[in-house]
Amino acid sequence: MPATSPYMTDSGLLLPVPDDDGAPFWSYAAEGELRVQSCASCEAFRFPPRPCCPRCHSFDVEWRRMSGRGRVWSYVLPHPPLLPGYAEQAPYNAVVVELADAPRIRMVGNLVASPDAPLNSVDPSKLRIGAPVKVTFHRMADGVTVPRWMLERP
Repeated sequence: MPATSPYMTDSGLLLPVPDDDGAPFWSYAAEGELRVQSCASCEAFRFPPRPCCPRCHSFDVEWRRMSGRGRVWSYVLPHPPLLPGYAEQAPYNAVVVELADAPRIRMVGNLVASPDAPLNSVDPSKLRIGAPVKVTFHRMADGVTVPRWMLERP
């Protein structure tokens, strides 16, 4: 299925749409780094990225590198997929990962068997709340790289 918008891949998968606050996150991902925005004044992590610290209201920002380790905090197997590009890969998972370095930070993504594996590459029976995971990166389209997650013990 050809892409119907600049926000989809040629296969019909959604692409992220970076804003000014989140653009550094995607730039670091393209370099294979998982970084989280933090306040340069009080050091509080914040995700998704935003201009002002919710704790101290500072506009001072820094991007701190994470280890890339975390645990599955929640997951779902979407039924039915809403877009045709996803229907072709069903059943697939969507996971919420709590970062080990910043436990209040949770990121949504997919659990895969390898960086470039299809979304349905992990048997749904292997999904467990609390399962340790590590980040990997997948280039979806020209200039767009997304974090994905792999089980530490497959």
